[in-house]
Amino acid sequence: MKPAKATAWLSSLLLLAPSQIPAQSPSAGGLSLQGNLRSRVELWDWFEGQADNAYAFSGNLLRLSLSRQTERFDWQIEAAAPVLLGLPDAAVGPGAQGQFGMGPAYFVASGSKRNTAMVFPKQAFLRLRSLAGDKTQTLRLGRFEFVDGSEATPKNATLAALKRDRVAQRLLGNFGFTHVGRSLDGLQWMLDRGRTTYTLVSGLATRGVFQTDGWGNLHAGIGYASATGQAGSAARPSEWRVLALYYHDWRHLLKTDNRPLAARRLDLGNIRIATFGGHYLLAAESRAGTLDLLLWGVLQTGRWGALRHRSGAFAVEGGWQPKVLPRLRPWLRTGVFHGAGDRDPDDRTHGTFFPPLLTPRLYARFPFYNLMNVQDAFLTLTLRPHKSVTLRSDARALRLAHGNDLWYSGGGAFQPWTFGYAGRASRGARGLATLFDVSADYQVTSRASLSAYAAHARGKRVIAATYPAGRNARYGYVELTWRF
Repeated sequence: MKPAKATAWLSSLLLLAPSQIPAQSPSAGGLSLQGNLRSRVELWDWFEGQADNAYAFSGNLLRLSLSRQTERFDWQIEAAAPVLLGLPDAAVGPGAQGQFGMGPAYFVASGSKRNTAMVFPKQAFLRLRSLAGDKTQTLRLGRFEFVDGSEATPKNATLAALKRDRVAQRLLGNFGFTHVGRSLDGLQWMLDRGRTTYTLVSGLATRGVFQTDGWGNLHAGIGYASATGQAGSAARPSEWRVLALYYHDWRHLLKTDNRPLAARRLDLGNIRIATFGGHYLLAAESRAGTLDLLLWGVLQTGRWGALRHRSGAFAVEGGWQPKVLPRLRPWLRTGVFHGAGDRDPDDRTHGTFFPPLLTPRLYARFPFYNLMNVQDAFLTLTLRPHKSVTLRSDARALRLAHGNDLWYSGGGAFQPWTFGYAGRASRGARGLATLFDVSADYQVTSRASLSAYAAHARGKRVIAATYPAGRNARYGYVELTWRF
């Protein structure tokens, strides 16, 4: 990428930075006005192919929210305004090479425009409190954001961080890393009994994610139920969750799977998948420091168009926060994730793990892959040298679960005419990549934060089969967020 090009996009970030936004928003008559402006410059150096693999662009998202809260109800209306500048117009390769990263995904989904913007309702809901006189019951109706795993927040800081970073959004997410995101049009019921929280959610996924027009919703909906419990003692706190999720997609699109194209063209039937599972978290204090354990797993059954669907996934992780180097507050974690793949494209069963509406970037910080047909073994080191500074570095060994299946990417439905997941042939190989990355997050003030990220992927045989000219890739960004 040319220095002049990078300078231009950095200038656009600075122009949109909220230096003139007042530090305090007005409120009157019980109304609250809040906002958030996020500006990010992304630099991509995708695997080399027959398209422009090196580019940069500026992604910006302004959110303004008006709300009111009383003892019996609260409501919120939030508008979102994504602004994308300098999207790449030559970063889509032929055939399986497809889109070279997220830049062309925005470009293609938003009408092939290099610069695009839109204003749409991100949230608009009414929440009723104290249902039937019970203060522990609430019902939310309308458009809202929901992520699975967020139903309850543990008081223990270690468990709360694990839920936020390693449990939430594996199945249902708002894809908030993108410059548009997604919401649900529906309802959410919650019952909070103190140590146990019960949740029911039903709704249709909204448009958005890569498409700046987020007004409408999709013919893709979910029904979700969970119970989340807090257990253990102050020295050994734990949390458990059991869940059931039903996903129905009746958009009648060409599906992304490992069958031949001719077979997939004849199967535009609905997707109906039920997912059952849960998670368990544990933090234990010891003389050596704080130890943690994470277990997560699901099984799936249902229909994948004309095929039966039988699949599953699991994660096992452990961590240690030693008492050495107290000024750095290190946290070392390791673990494995396995998302099942399909063994045989010619049988009558679809065996690829299918996360319906996930946020892949939490689990694929360089999002050239997701949780489908993948094995991910990782080692993470987090340092917290100051209460306002967090440093993190990951090393990951990535393989496909089955060489007969595809290398998948994407995060689910986001517009009526696009399936939402992309797949590239593995040609029998399983080695995907070795990934190294580093990130820094700095809380500048109570309202402003600055983040930076850099990653390098060393592609293996799977990637080389699609991108023989260059199997390595790099990705980085600088992001400024201002809350007001």
